[in-house]
Amino acid sequence: MKMDIYQATVPLFLRSLENLKGIIDKGIAFQEEREIAPEVLPNYRLAPDMLPLFAQIDVAGDMARACGARLAGMEVPEWDKSDTHLPALKSRLEKTIAFLEPLKAEQFQGCEEREIVLEFPGITLNFNGMSYVRNYVTPNFYFHMTTAYNILRMAGVAVGKADYLGDITSN
Repeated sequence: MKMDIYQATVPLFLRSLENLKGIIDKGIAFQEEREIAPEVLPNYRLAPDMLPLFAQIDVAGDMARACGARLAGMEVPEWDKSDTHLPALKSRLEKTIAFLEPLKAEQFQGCEEREIVLEFPGITLNFNGMSYVRNYVTPNFYFHMTTAYNILRMAGVAVGKADYLGDITSN
């Protein structure tokens, strides 16, 4: 049975990004209730060598947006990331959701074999569409989403598994 890359990416990203927005809302409320300066929570991290919360959220959004664009054969849109406060992070997720929502399964036809080349300082990664989704995007997306959740949880924000999963009874 052939995997439907569209169904394995865009709908799952949309659902998870909506859940992450709700988690960020709880972070914003926590910050306001405790009168925490707006730059404090976004700079929390789980360990000194890990990215801070704001970067975890941005990378999760970047993974979803870039995946949708690349597999649909589009240019990857870039957002201004200069504001790292929680409301700005939520706004960037909303822009990512707005970008992903109109994508259609037809745009993903044949993307399993599409060549995806990622250039980073000191390394070039070469994928076909299928390996890009399975080996790079999916694990990275959920790693950064989970880490963002964990940072807020560690900071004392009242989030739980239900916030992360969202409504598990919906299609």
